[in-house]
Amino acid sequence: MSSVDPRDELVDHLPAMRAFAMSLTRNSAIADDMVQDTLVKAWTKIDMFQPGTNLRAWLFTILRNTYYSNRRKAKREVADVDGVFTESLSQKPDHDGRLQMADFQRAFSKLPDEQREALILVGASGFSYEEAAATCEVAVGTIKSRVNRGRAKLAELMHLSSDDAMELTDSATLAVVAARANGAMR
Repeated sequence: MSSVDPRDELVDHLPAMRAFAMSLTRNSAIADDMVQDTLVKAWTKIDMFQPGTNLRAWLFTILRNTYYSNRRKAKREVADVDGVFTESLSQKPDHDGRLQMADFQRAFSKLPDEQREALILVGASGFSYEEAAATCEVAVGTIKSRVNRGRAKLAELMHLSSDDAMELTDSATLAVVAARANGAMR
């Protein structure tokens, strides 16, 4: 005996679900969003529906629970009608770090193998100079020298001087972020 897939019946209940959502929210946009959320939840959890029971009642239960969950969330939210709080928010662009990381990787790949190895062991992996020396089977002074020369060469390849700040964001972007954080920009 072949049973009907409940997914095929979901569309039949849309008008009643929308009417129920409208009665709860009194806002057509929010009602449409709730119906959509309900359909997504029902679709992903369709295996929890027991065939032979009332699909409409199951959907209405999901819709009702979605409504009350949204109301609980809304109580915890702070209204920012004039956008005052939103104006004070700012975030450094994500691309800054990726661009500088790409520059670093290009420069790092140009280092001699011994310097890369020493920098990875001491700088990235957190080995002590003694541990790195034992790993490479060289003297501690040799590892210290390789790390020092590697750092100097990286700084040269990346056009950094000793007094340059090691920021992932350029100074103009930092100024905008700082000004927004201090509320100076309106």
